[in-house]
Amino acid sequence: MKILLIEDDRELAESMKFQLEKEGYETDICDDGEEGLYYMKERSHDLVILDRMLPSMDGITVLQEARKNHVSTPVIMLTAKGGDMDKILGLEYGADDYISKPFNILEVKARIRAIIRRSMKAKRHKKEEPADKYIGAGDLKMDTEGRRVFIGEKEINLTAKEFDLLELLVRNPNKVYSREALLNYVWGNKAMDSGDVRTVDVHVRRLREKVEPVPSDPKFVHTKWGIGYYFAAK
Repeated sequence: MKILLIEDDRELAESMKFQLEKEGYETDICDDGEEGLYYMKERSHDLVILDRMLPSMDGITVLQEARKNHVSTPVIMLTAKGGDMDKILGLEYGADDYISKPFNILEVKARIRAIIRRSMKAKRHKKEEPADKYIGAGDLKMDTEGRRVFIGEKEINLTAKEFDLLELLVRNPNKVYSREALLNYVWGNKAMDSGDVRTVDVHVRRLREKVEPVPSDPKFVHTKWGIGYYFAAK
């Protein structure tokens, strides 16, 4: 397994590389955002560990640009900021997990193993139950392999998590999901542990702003008051 570590603190990066390679993970290091983005787009890795604060390009921007370029590699964000909004931003723009500094390397290893398990489970599920490449309703169409979304002929740019959220809802029309269930399905167990369901509301709001003709009167992503959200084309 290959890991890309994007961290500008060289001493910390070398220490993490040593510990990860002891576990059998081949590890590459980048120490600035632009180089890290290049590696994410041009090199093949199974996991990226991405620092929030970087020279030349901050971690959130690196993540945004990578997801815009259809880089789907799982990302763990490292942040010295412990505020809820920083965590929500990371998850919103496509991070799969986050760890606040200072951290214990044992926690990092545990998070890596958890993401690997989820990734392998998802791949097995995809093989066992091949999904339709094109899904949608009305004038909303999704290319699930190319991870592209269209309203009529117009392509809509979604973040990785926005796409995952919409795909789950579209594949299960009229099924109402609680915010807790969506957090679990789309962001995984770590996000559930934090109990912060506000990130779901943020994503639904931004998703509506992108795919709905009138966001205040949704055509696709609807609210079941007091319960959660569901997909149905009017």
